[in-house]
Amino acid sequence: MRPAPDPDFDETSTAETKAIPELPSTSAQSGPARGVDQFRAAALRSGIAQVAPGERPSGSALMSALGGVRGLVESILPGFGFLVVFTVTRALVPSVLAPVVLAVIFVVVRIIQRQSPTSGIAGLVGVALSAGLALITGKPESNFLPGIVVNAVCLAVLLVSVAVRRPLIDVIVGLIRAAIAQETGGASTPSGSASVRQAPLVATWLWVGLFAVRLAIEVPLYVSAQVETLAAIKLITGVPLYAGVLWVTWLLCRSAVRPSR
Repeated sequence: MRPAPDPDFDETSTAETKAIPELPSTSAQSGPARGVDQFRAAALRSGIAQVAPGERPSGSALMSALGGVRGLVESILPGFGFLVVFTVTRALVPSVLAPVVLAVIFVVVRIIQRQSPTSGIAGLVGVALSAGLALITGKPESNFLPGIVVNAVCLAVLLVSVAVRRPLIDVIVGLIRAAIAQETGGASTPSGSASVRQAPLVATWLWVGLFAVRLAIEVPLYVSAQVETLAAIKLITGVPLYAGVLWVTWLLCRSAVRPSR
């Protein structure tokens, strides 16, 4: 799979940058055409696109897909902050405000360092929404409801994509393959055996499993208001589980993403 910058990762190597074809500007487009180009751009920035076709996945590629050290810190620390503060104080307000304060610090640091604050702002909006919901309901477990809803939506999208025989990972791999073919002059059809071409379907089911596991564990904990356990489980099923599934997806799809000659 081909390298591409992750939204949380601000620096790419020179080789990676050269491997990414320039995307056409969408400023003059409107409606469906712009939507397609935006989806294609998102696919090229996704974690799946962090490994070049046929390349063996590496630790550095995985770190890049996770946003580097900064991405890991910004992903894990707010949830960890909630867990620590709630465990110590058992108080709602400081527990939900701690992640918001951390997210604000992340954004400020990015601005001071003159780096794009977009991903930091997105994270801030997410934790602020969670905190606001918890404060409105007066229930600390409500802090986790937006995440549960996002997981449910992702699961539904993946299942629908399989049902209509357009597995989401296959669509993403196809967009990456088409971009490589455009750059190299090859055909956009996949190379390899039938088993290689089926790999994106298997990978899609892996992601179905990821979101299903999260929901199967988190929903009962949310309903029973086991806040500390829920916070700890989210840390475990968050970045670590995502990284593991992404790694297996790379192994499955690194040949499928290579265009035929």
